[in-house]
Amino acid sequence: QLQASGGGLVQPGGSLRLSCAASGNIFRIYTMGWYRQIAGKQREMVALLTSTSDTNYGDSAKGRFAISRDNNKNIVYLQMTSLKPEDTAVYFCYAALRSFAVGPVAGYWGEGTLVTVSS
Repeated sequence: QLQASGGGLVQPGGSLRLSCAASGNIFRIYTMGWYRQIAGKQREMVALLTSTSDTNYGDSAKGRFAISRDNNKNIVYLQMTSLKPEDTAVYFCYAALRSFAVGPVAGYWGEGTLVTVSS
């Protein structure tokens, strides 16, 4: 239900934009965002954006990354700037949503997209 794209190889100091589209049975999306997993480390939160436009950034993203959302298309974006080699990771899209009008809010993960920052 979550399809991420936009990963790739970028030089240090460069920029990259990730996109994630949610599809399928969706009644309402509450939170969309991004996590990442650096090799050998635990998955960490990068940026989250709620349906009320509240944002939450991980320490590594503050001042360099910006999250935005197209609510009409159920797409979340992560604009990454001033990328560093330590940003190299698999980036996972996340969404907390309700599939039907009656039912629980559940969390979903995309498959991940690899971002490599290297010269």
